Amino acid sequence: MKYRVLVEQDEDGMFVAEVPSLPGCISQGKTRSEAVRNIQEAMQAYLESLKAHDEPIPPSINEEVVEVAV
Repeated sequence: MKYRVLVEQDEDGMFVAEVPSLPGCISQGKTRSEAVRNIQEAMQAYLESLKAHDEPIPPSINEEVVEVAV
């Protein structure tokens, strides 16, 4: 499954990753790569918990990122 992950650097230099489709699913890391790895683990645990509690699992996204020069 695919979910949108937002990664931003905070004022202390840490990278914070969150998943808007999974409320409260947030992680961080010292680097962008570490934050992404950590959020993948958090997402897996989040989705396993939803499944274990018979809660609905948000649908996967299907989107493209398009870059343009200005």
